[in-house]
Amino acid sequence: MNEQIVIRGARTHNLKNIDVDIPHNALTVVSGVSGSGKSSLAFDTVYAEGQRRYVESLSAYARQFLERIEKPDVDHMEGLAPAIAIKQKNTTRNPRSTVATATEIYDYMRLLYARCGTVTCLHCGGIVRRDTVDEIAAAVLGLGDGTRLYALFPIQRRDVLLEPMQEFAPSTEEEATPPKPAKKAAKKSAKAAKPVEAPTLVDPTDAQKERLSELRKRGYNRLFQNGNIVEFSTPESLLELDFTKPIYVLVDRLSVSSEVRARIVDAIETGYRESNEIYFQTAPRDHSAPQILHFSAAFECVNCRRAYREPEPRLFSFNNPFGACPRCQGFGNTIDFDPGLIIPDPSKTLAGGAVDPWERPKYRAFHGELKRFAKANDIPIDVPWYDLTPAQQEMVRQGGSGFPGIRGFFDQLEKKKYKLHVRVFLAKYRGYAPCPVCHGQRLRAEARAVLLNEKNICEASSLTITAAREFFDSLSLTPAQTEIAGKILEEVRQRIGFLEQVGLDYLTLDRLSSTLSGGEAQRIQLATSLGSRLVGALYVLDEPSIGLHTRDTAKLIHILEELRDLGNTILVVEHDPDVIRSADHLIDMGPGAGELGGKLLASGTVAEVAKHPDSTTGRYLSGRAHIPVPSTRREPGRTKLKLTGARIHNLRGVDVEIPLNLLCVVTGVSGSGKSTLIHQVLYRALMQQMGQTEGGDPTGLYRELTGAQNLSEVVLVDQSPIGRTPRSNPVTYIKAFDAIRDLFAAQPDSKRKGYTPGSFSFNVPGGRCDVCEGDGTVTVEMQFLADVELPCDECHGTRYKAGILEIKYKGKNIHDVLNMTVRDALSYFAGHPKIVDRLAVLDEVGLGYVRLGQSATTLSGGEAQRVKLAAHLATARAAITAQRGEGANKKASSRTLYILDEPTTGLHFDDVAKLLAAFRKLIEGGGSLLVIEHNLDVIKSADWVIDLGPEGGFRGGQIVAIGTPEEIASNPDSLTGKWLAPVLDVKH
Repeated sequence: MNEQIVIRGARTHNLKNIDVDIPHNALTVVSGVSGSGKSSLAFDTVYAEGQRRYVESLSAYARQFLERIEKPDVDHMEGLAPAIAIKQKNTTRNPRSTVATATEIYDYMRLLYARCGTVTCLHCGGIVRRDTVDEIAAAVLGLGDGTRLYALFPIQRRDVLLEPMQEFAPSTEEEATPPKPAKKAAKKSAKAAKPVEAPTLVDPTDAQKERLSELRKRGYNRLFQNGNIVEFSTPESLLELDFTKPIYVLVDRLSVSSEVRARIVDAIETGYRESNEIYFQTAPRDHSAPQILHFSAAFECVNCRRAYREPEPRLFSFNNPFGACPRCQGFGNTIDFDPGLIIPDPSKTLAGGAVDPWERPKYRAFHGELKRFAKANDIPIDVPWYDLTPAQQEMVRQGGSGFPGIRGFFDQLEKKKYKLHVRVFLAKYRGYAPCPVCHGQRLRAEARAVLLNEKNICEASSLTITAAREFFDSLSLTPAQTEIAGKILEEVRQRIGFLEQVGLDYLTLDRLSSTLSGGEAQRIQLATSLGSRLVGALYVLDEPSIGLHTRDTAKLIHILEELRDLGNTILVVEHDPDVIRSADHLIDMGPGAGELGGKLLASGTVAEVAKHPDSTTGRYLSGRAHIPVPSTRREPGRTKLKLTGARIHNLRGVDVEIPLNLLCVVTGVSGSGKSTLIHQVLYRALMQQMGQTEGGDPTGLYRELTGAQNLSEVVLVDQSPIGRTPRSNPVTYIKAFDAIRDLFAAQPDSKRKGYTPGSFSFNVPGGRCDVCEGDGTVTVEMQFLADVELPCDECHGTRYKAGILEIKYKGKNIHDVLNMTVRDALSYFAGHPKIVDRLAVLDEVGLGYVRLGQSATTLSGGEAQRVKLAAHLATARAAITAQRGEGANKKASSRTLYILDEPTTGLHFDDVAKLLAAFRKLIEGGGSLLVIEHNLDVIKSADWVIDLGPEGGFRGGQIVAIGTPEEIASNPDSLTGKWLAPVLDVKH
C-alpha cells in the first residue's frame, strides 16, 4: 500500500484542478474559510471515491440496496483505504435507537444479564435457579462422613410446566396477587396436603403399573415408601404400597464419604434423567426424623417451585417481540392519560390546585377528598408537587382507603365515556405517557426480574456514562460468573471509557439517539469506531469539535490520536485552533469562498503552514492576524429579562437575569444545561407571553418570567435547513427575489407580453418549465446503478420557459441572474436599493460567495444559520430606515431579541470576525443578542457572560458565574474562565 493518498486534478464543485497528497497513518486537518472547498476535497472527493470503489466491487444485485454514489470529478487517485465518514448531522430518527444500542454496549449488556443475571420470581420474589450436579454433590457431602442416605426419584416423571409469558404484564396491585392459574395450582397443592380417602388420579393404579412396568424393563427393581424398601419383581409385591401416597424408586444406598462422590453424581444424573428430580433421605440410626434433600433439574423458584424459561439475550431486547413489553411494544410510552397534562404545573401545591381536573367546578369534590386523604397519610398539601417524595406522589396517583386517586378517578370516568361531554373532558388529558405496565422501561416483566448487583438491565441503562462505569467496575461476581463475564465486561468497560473520553459522560445509556445534537451524534460514532478497533481504515470527520467546550477538546484530540495510532488515516475538516495545532499534516484551502476558493494555499506541517505567506489560516496560527478584544464593553442597563425557578432535565430551580441591548453569551461544558435553559425554558416562555405556541407549552418549567414587555419579537436563529426542496435558495429566503422579479416584470418586453412578477417565479405554474416544474433537472431511476440526474430536455436546466428567458435586464435573463454570486449581483443591481440592501447583508455575514439560486439542500448548517441571520439583519435595517424616514428614534427597534445556538459552527477565524461585525450591527440597530457559544473569540468579545456548570448532566444545571468576560476569567469556579483567562491575559 502507498504511504499516502495521491490526488491529481480534483475539480469537484469549486476545486480548481488541485493536486495534493494526504499521508497515511497520520492526523491530517483540512482548514480554510467557509466555502473554500474543504468538504469538497474531504467528503465529495476522497470519501466519495473510496465509497464508490467499494460499492463497485460488489455484485449488481447488492448495489441496488446501497447508497448511490457518483464518481467525483478527479483525474487520478491512488492509495485509498476503506473509507468511513462521520458527519455533523444526526440522521437517526429511529425511536428505538439509544446511546447504548448505537455503541453496541447494550448488546454486551444483554449477553451479560442472560449469562450472569439472577432471576427472581414474579410471584414471591424468590431466586429462580437450576440445581447443578456439582452443587448437589457438595450439599450431600456436606452432611458429614458416615451419614447414611437413600437416593430416590419419584415414579411419576415430573413434566416441567413453564409459567406462561404474560401477554400484558400486571399492574402494581396485580403483581402482588398470583394470577388465576397460580391460584388454581395453590388450591390443588392444598388439597394434596390434606388426608384423602381415595387416589387423586382417575385411574392411578393402572397408570402407575404402566410406569412401573416401564421402569422394570429399564433395570429398576426396588421401590421406597415411608422408609420401607419394596421389591417389585412380581405384581403381588405391589400390594404392600399405598398408591395414594408418593412412591419413589430407590437408586442407591450410600454412606457419605469422599470416596463415594462418583456414586452420588451417578445417582443425581439418574434421577434427573428419569424424572427431572432427585431426593436424598437420611437413614438415622436412632429414632429421629429423617432429613430429606430435594433437588430439581428444572429452572424454577426455590420457594414456590414455579418453573421459568432460562434468560437468553433476546429476552432483554426491546426491539424483539420476545423481550419487548407487550403493552407498549418496546417504545416505553403509550397513548394514555398524560401526567404532564393532569399536573401541568409541578410548582403548585396540592392545596393550590396542582391536580388540574379537580379544579373544574364539576369535580371540585375530589379536591376535598384529596385534602382529607393527604392529611390521613401525612402528605403535605402546602409543598410544591415536585418536592413531594416519589412515594407520596404515587399515593396521590393510586389512592387508597376509599379515595380513588388520580388513576381511579379516570377509571371511573372511562365507564361513562358513552357521554359526549365525558369523552371531550378525557381527551384534554390524553397524550403520550410512560407505559403503565413497564413504567417506561420497555421490557416485559420477565426481563425486568433479572438482576445484577440488585439492578435490572433497565435500571443499569438509565445510569449516566460515569455512573455506568462505576456500576460495571464494582460488580460482585462468583468465580464462575467472572470466568463467563470476563470478555463481556472488558468490551462494555472499553466502550464506556471511549464515551467518557469524547466528553459524553453526562449522557445516560438509554438516551434516545434522535434527541442528540449533531456534535454528540458525531462523537458517539467516533467512540463506536474506536470500539470496533479497525485498522487500516480512512476516517473522514466533519468538525468533530462542534458542541465541545474547550476543556473537552483535549479529550477529542487524544481520541483522534488513539485512532491514528491503531494504524488508521484520519482526515478532519476543522476550524478549532487546538485541533489544527495537533495535526500531523495541515492542508489549507482558499483564499476566498465559492468561486474565489478551491485552491490549495499550503500543505505541510502546522509550522510550515503558519509561515506560509498566502495561507489565511497560517496568519491566525502565527499571530499575524487575530480577532482583537473590544476596547470597551456595553454595560447592562435597566432593561432585562428575569427568569426564576427554571426546572427541567438537569436544571434545578435556576434563577437568571439576562440584560438586553447587548451581546450576552451563555457558556458552559457540554451537557451543563445551556440549550435546556435558553431553548426549552426561556424561548418557550417568551413565545407564550407573546401569545404564540411555538416550541410547546412551558407551563410548569419555571416559576416566573419578568421583562418580556421590553420585547416585541423573539427570533430563534438555529442551524436547521432554510428549505428542504431544491427550489429553496438564499435569495428567496431573504426576500430579495421579490424585488428582482418586480424589476424583470417592469421591463418593456415584459409589459408588452403581459408578464407579471409571478411569471418569473419557479415555484408556481406560469413562467416556469412545465416538464421539470422549476427544478431544472429530471431524475432517472436506474435500479441497481446510481440514479442519473439529467438537465431537463425542455428548459436545458434553466427552469423557465423560452419566452421568459427572452426578457433581459442589462443583457442577462433571470436564469443568468440566479447563477450570479452575491458579490457579482451587488455590482449588477447597483442603483436598486431594495435589492442591494438585502443582498449586502449576505456579503456582510461572509456569504458573498454563495450563488443567488443555490439550492438550500446544499448549504451547510453554519451557512443556513448565517442566511437566517442575514434575513433578520435585512429586516432590522429596513425597519430602521423606515423609522428614520418618519423621524422616529433609532432605538425604537430595540425590542427584538435574537437567540443563536453556536453560530460559529463551520466558521473559520476570518469568518468569525465577520460574524462579530454582523452582531455589532444588530445591536447598533437596537437589537439584543443571546448566544450559546463555546468559541473563545466570541466569548471574549461579549458584553456579558452567563456560565453554567460546573459539569454536565446531573452535575450541571447551575449558574457558576455571571459578569463580564474578565470577571468570568478571574472566577476560580468557572471552567470556561480557566480557558478564557490566557486569551484575556487575566489571572484565573
